[in-house]
Amino acid sequence: MPWPSRAIPPIWSSAMPGPAKTAAKSPAKTLVLPISGMSCAACQVHVERALRQTPGVNDAQVNLMDHRARVTYDPEVAQPEHLVHAVREAGYDAVVPQEHGQTHGHQHAHDDAGNEATLKLRAIATLAAGALAMVLSLPLMHTHEAWMRIFPWLDRIPHPALAYALMGITLLGMFWAGLPIYRGAWRAALHGSSNMNTLVSLGTLAAFLDSALATLAPRLFLRHGLHPDVYYDSVLLILGFLLLGKWLESRARRRTLDALEAFARMQPQTVRLLRDGLEVEVPLAEVHPGDIFLVRPGERIPVDGVVTAGASSVDESLITGESVPVPRQTGDRIIGGSVNFDGVLTGRATSLGAESVLGQMLRLMEQAQSSRAPMQQLADRVSSVFVPVVLALAAVTFIVWAWVVPSGEVSRAFATAVTVLVIACPCAMGLAVPAALTVAIGRAAQLGILFKGGESIERLARVDTIVFDKTGTLTEGRPRITAIHPASGWDTQQLLSVAAALEQHSEHPLARAVMERARTEGISPSPAADLHVVPGKGLTGTIQGKWAAAGNAALMRDLGISVPAGSASVATLLYLALDQTCIGHLEAQDTLRAGAQQAVASLHTLGLRTVMLTGDHQQAAAAMARELGIDDFRAELLPEEKLSAIRQMQKAGRKIAMVGDGINDAAALAQADAGLAIGTGADLAREAGDAVLLHGNPRQVVEAIRLARQTLRVMRQNLAWAMAYNLIGLPLAAGLLYPALGILLSPVIASAAMALSSVSVLSNSLRLKGFHP
Repeated sequence: MPWPSRAIPPIWSSAMPGPAKTAAKSPAKTLVLPISGMSCAACQVHVERALRQTPGVNDAQVNLMDHRARVTYDPEVAQPEHLVHAVREAGYDAVVPQEHGQTHGHQHAHDDAGNEATLKLRAIATLAAGALAMVLSLPLMHTHEAWMRIFPWLDRIPHPALAYALMGITLLGMFWAGLPIYRGAWRAALHGSSNMNTLVSLGTLAAFLDSALATLAPRLFLRHGLHPDVYYDSVLLILGFLLLGKWLESRARRRTLDALEAFARMQPQTVRLLRDGLEVEVPLAEVHPGDIFLVRPGERIPVDGVVTAGASSVDESLITGESVPVPRQTGDRIIGGSVNFDGVLTGRATSLGAESVLGQMLRLMEQAQSSRAPMQQLADRVSSVFVPVVLALAAVTFIVWAWVVPSGEVSRAFATAVTVLVIACPCAMGLAVPAALTVAIGRAAQLGILFKGGESIERLARVDTIVFDKTGTLTEGRPRITAIHPASGWDTQQLLSVAAALEQHSEHPLARAVMERARTEGISPSPAADLHVVPGKGLTGTIQGKWAAAGNAALMRDLGISVPAGSASVATLLYLALDQTCIGHLEAQDTLRAGAQQAVASLHTLGLRTVMLTGDHQQAAAAMARELGIDDFRAELLPEEKLSAIRQMQKAGRKIAMVGDGINDAAALAQADAGLAIGTGADLAREAGDAVLLHGNPRQVVEAIRLARQTLRVMRQNLAWAMAYNLIGLPLAAGLLYPALGILLSPVIASAAMALSSVSVLSNSLRLKGFHP
């Protein structure tokens, strides 16, 4: 029987494939929509609700940080145009992105920079106009005597002229600086919703209308015993502080997105191809798999590929998290976005666009950034009712101050109600969690750690036990055959010949070790037939008509074949049998990964318990556990037994983080509370874990846990600040402390506090950019 054309799965492993989840085929598609017009968490809630209520939409998550919606929908029911229509019906705007846009990151950064410049100009100009209006308003206020000693010349200007000048300045400022705010509030009102624009618009319009009435009909106020005070300065200063806050917020938001934008800029936009012996520079979109490209020293490698000629050193820090150059020569794999240092390389393109390593990293980062952490649910529930509650509180405040306090305080009642409207800030709640997540995910990617989402970070921060696979996780996964022990009547050449015949088409590390030793010994393996894989134990087959088997002691026991007893070797043993008789065994030893001992010690310092689960035999597992200082270990486990071990620990109340090689440990990674998959830079998105450790160094486990814990602390701090700000600020603005302490905020102070609240949340989140392992 000829050898099967497909490769045989791994035959012997401490990490065999478990019952990995196989997703049923689904027609669902995912689309990322840029959303414009959102200003706060209430806007986010409205857009999400509108999208989720669209027929055919399975899920929608809106990110207030980067103003994008990630929508999963059934293309047989909904189309992208339907999603855009739903967003516009909710009072916001969206566009269908270009399917193969290569300049998304650059365009996003460019737009942010333009918005920042406009916001800065409007904020400074409006605040300057507000300060001028405050000075010019002094003669019109009934408590201006003290100020007139500082500005005596103001009293020489006719009061009506001052009032009309102030009304004109304020109208100009409202139209120039505040028009986007009023337009947003109007659109929301047309669609029966409300947001932060609603609060600011109501507050400033009420203040302006009251001031305009006092300017145009002052006798109406005097007839009712009221002084015709004006609040033009408050209107301008409220708008100015709001715009200042938006500018600072936009600037901080751009900094939180820097890591993602940096990854997007890593891929060159042009490629130097070799066609018919000529060098041709073409756009990246025109490159196809199999094209031959050229990279000179100092240039970025444009696409994933394989070196066909040349040798050089390459900086792959975008994958490894370390900037130490690695040598690359003919036959080696190179990654698009990495930097070629000192030699000319010619390569053959393999993976392009979304399928490239960089494309997969960007996709994982964007998915993680737009994901919803469990902690965000509280903020979402509060945000959904926040604006209506504030509107009701402002109305109650006005009624209480107007009718309960002594006569003549209607002006104060009005100013207090405006203060309540202005001080409220749902933005801080909406940004509290996603801001921290965005910075943390970007910083983690710079360290070679790809988190799958906010929930992954939260779960990892709460684990108390770290479970390690052995082969390929704590070890390099490149074992070497260190000893050959033939049975009586057999020699090493015969033993290697049998092993190589069975293992020649396997991709498992132990099989590769066998083939490497066979090549060293000059052995050409015979063809094998009737191969049958026994998961987690080994395989059987026929060689030149004789039945043969290769595997661990458990396989031999199942086959009824006796093996030498009482072996004290710490190496991994591969037994070989021919015609139901053990003909000897091979010893293979793997090398510990650099940093494994340090990682285990650091995990103990963090108060975590460490466990090793392996399919290797007891002596080898015990020796490694002692060498690394691991608290507990279990050996000779099949993949399903690893899964069962994790379930048992979870039933005992343990929060488990599983560290494995991603594919072979898929079931265990999925079962654990948090799964950390050792990544190699390929097929990242298919890993079963909650995070991918691109470098493969066990120390990255420590880094991931420390960063997750710090991120969780920052999220809690942000939420606590956002909640406390509104819980304290709103009653204070309503005058709750005025009867006892005489404390009463002005609308101007309230607007400054409102502007700085969301900025403080973003600034606190930016501290995560300084995280160091």
